[in-house]
Amino acid sequence: MSQDRRWWALGAISLATFMTYLDNNVVNVALPTIQRDLSLDVSGLEWVVSVYVLVSAGLMLAGGRLADLFGRRRIFLAGLAAFTLSSLAAGLASDGGVLTATRVFQGVGAALLAPTALALLTTVFPDPRERATAVGLWSAIGALAMALGPLTGGVISERWHWGWIFLINVPIGIVAFGLGLWAIAAAPRDPVRRRLDLPGIVTSSLTMVSLTYALIEGGKAGWTSPEILGALGLALASALVFVAVELRTSEPMIDLSLFRSRVFSGGTLVTGLWSFAVFGIYFFTALYLQNALGFSPTEAGASFVPMALVMSVVAAVAPRVTARLGTARTVAAGMLLMAVAIFGISFVGEGGSFADLLPWFLLYGLGGGLLVPLTTAILTALPAGRAGVASGALNVSRQVFGLLGVTVLGAILSTRQASLLTDGAAPAAAFLDAYRYALVVSAAIVLAGVPISLFALRTARTAGPGAEPAGAAAASEPTGVAGSPAGPRAAGAVEPAGAAAEPVGTTAATAPIAWGAVRRTSVAPLFSRHGTHN
Repeated sequence: MSQDRRWWALGAISLATFMTYLDNNVVNVALPTIQRDLSLDVSGLEWVVSVYVLVSAGLMLAGGRLADLFGRRRIFLAGLAAFTLSSLAAGLASDGGVLTATRVFQGVGAALLAPTALALLTTVFPDPRERATAVGLWSAIGALAMALGPLTGGVISERWHWGWIFLINVPIGIVAFGLGLWAIAAAPRDPVRRRLDLPGIVTSSLTMVSLTYALIEGGKAGWTSPEILGALGLALASALVFVAVELRTSEPMIDLSLFRSRVFSGGTLVTGLWSFAVFGIYFFTALYLQNALGFSPTEAGASFVPMALVMSVVAAVAPRVTARLGTARTVAAGMLLMAVAIFGISFVGEGGSFADLLPWFLLYGLGGGLLVPLTTAILTALPAGRAGVASGALNVSRQVFGLLGVTVLGAILSTRQASLLTDGAAPAAAFLDAYRYALVVSAAIVLAGVPISLFALRTARTAGPGAEPAGAAAASEPTGVAGSPAGPRAAGAVEPAGAAAEPVGTTAATAPIAWGAVRRTSVAPLFSRHGTHN
């Protein structure tokens, strides 16, 4: 690829990421306006968001497999086109049915984009040092874009027609598509791997759709209801069949021995712990800002922007930090700072202000930015031929852990709030106490990532100015794929941990999970039953 076009290619990939990240958070803020204008009931409104999560999570592994087989550039452009066109249709939708249908196609586009975005960077930037810089810049842009989502959604919902939350994607998508078509060169495909592994795709998709459905609907239908138990049973059965299929086929979609890599398994677990704790806390912090501190939607969205700005700056320079400290200590330091920040927020009570929260938000942004090297460490643990599907696996892990975080932390919060209400506490005071308790639990979960990072990533070094090339130290790590040595040239690509595209180190404010999908498991139990305003 031309030296001049490589950075234009980074621009195209970053624009696509910017568009998807922005969209995911904009939608949630505008849900009340959509409900009024389209006369939707609560169930219809919930599925406007839930169907997107179901489709994108369910097809993520399939999207990665398609990228491995048919080329990352081709699948990236296809996903970009699908997301842009469906955004146009969503913005022009005149009823709830049409809007829900367009969200299905948006989910398909996201499932194709997420496993290929960062994977393309390994093709465009084969040099480990340049790749580390590109990943840092890409992560910084993603962090900033997703933090702007709630703010943008608040402004649009208060001043414009709600359709613009989708229509703003169209010009961005057109520019990204044209730039990508010109700047991203097609890479040669692996001549050995030709089979689609249709049984693997079907069983993995069925597993993810069933599990995601159970996590979204469990709070509303009841975790012991036949509907949810059936969905969980189907997910378990499909997962067992998927494992059996992958162990027997000659060309599996996912080589399960990949998880023998300490860097890949440990990095995925750290990502999961981060997602579990932080995704749930972001959801409830947004409620805290509006219901306890009286912020408007726009003000609540703007509150996360300083955090994202700090994170963007730190993400861009994180490779230099890693060059001095190493990946393990850098990522561990980031997790420690975030745990301290979350714990610090728990001390801000009902009489708090944004000034009280800002230092902890900034500290969290500092820690989040230091997680970017985790992406490069995992890159070195993956074989090039499995880059797309491995990226999809990491994104699926983030989605599932994120939904679990909202569900489990929501259950903890709801249980403690109900206990306090039984003891005679006022609804607002009960929510605040339960919210602060959930923060402490989340801080403990994030803190657990510190020793795991130090153990799992201790031999991995992220390339940066003056650092050894990425993968040099991790080359001895087993990749789990015979004949695919680890190292810079065999390094596969994954989405940054914490991404559905979400970069490692982005804040929960930048999380791509559409939080309205879990509104039924959290918001209704926390407020509507006890008379607190929504």
